[in-house]
Amino acid sequence: MTATKSERLVNLVILLLVSKNYVSKERIRESIPEYREATSTDAFEKKFERDKDELRALGIPIEVGHLDKFFDDDQGYRIARDAFELPEIDFEPDEVAVLGLAARVWQHAGLAATTSDALVKLKSAGLDVDRRAIDAVHPTLAADDPAFEPLWQATLGRTPVEFDYRRPGDLESTHRHLQPWGVITADERWYVVGMDTDRGEPRMFRLGRIVGPVQVAGPPGSFEVPPGTDLRELSHSLAPRTDADEAVVLIRSGQAHGLRRWAEDVQHDVRPGWDRARLRHRDGGSLAAALLRFGDAVLVESPEDLRETVRTRLARLVEAGR
Repeated sequence: MTATKSERLVNLVILLLVSKNYVSKERIRESIPEYREATSTDAFEKKFERDKDELRALGIPIEVGHLDKFFDDDQGYRIARDAFELPEIDFEPDEVAVLGLAARVWQHAGLAATTSDALVKLKSAGLDVDRRAIDAVHPTLAADDPAFEPLWQATLGRTPVEFDYRRPGDLESTHRHLQPWGVITADERWYVVGMDTDRGEPRMFRLGRIVGPVQVAGPPGSFEVPPGTDLRELSHSLAPRTDADEAVVLIRSGQAHGLRRWAEDVQHDVRPGWDRARLRHRDGGSLAAALLRFGDAVLVESPEDLRETVRTRLARLVEAGR
């Protein structure tokens, strides 16, 4: 992703996150330089719609609402802080020594200056900025797969690609041609979703199973993502058909919103201060790692082997801190 593109997306996230009310398209265009410099309203609209789709594909919940409750046709946008941020987690000093401060630092240091510049620009534009909301903008999954950057660029540029891919259990890789529609995360792994032109149907590929470099296989802008495509829904339909296990966890009221979105069912107030959620999963180890990120906001009820895995990992953290 280019520095200009990164800055625009970060500016958009910060604008919609720190604003206390819905922000109109006109205000968004005025506040972000690259939108303001668009040659026409149509050019701005197209760029803004692409940016919204890319942020939503990354799991950032952009809400649409009415600027004035008396006028339904006046719409604006925002990112609800309680649906985006991680909960406050308190650790003992020895646990902090183990976990470190990495979870509260930008994993890509180059974005730090962009963030500061964005705040200055938003304040100068006269926006009421909630500075504390910026603490919610923390990356949680490093994009360290070699295939990530070329696939991300191909997705943004609507550029066909080709690569060698090795499926689980196969000794040899196969050559694939893809029109990449989006790059998404699932179960702490990165995947690319798009049209497999060799097979003539949508497919999903795990980035960690791509062998060798990703090559450009056509000119930029040579395909379009079908209107109405929901990458998350499509990824669920393309996931391997294996039996999923069920886990039942207790979640503190008002916390662990990411876990709530994942859950198939949430029962509220099953006990004072706690809700109960049912989760479907195919990898107990990955689920345990995900649950640990929510600290004491989550308790595992079942199955017992998941409870034991979480308990064991917590004990190791405490022991390491000592």
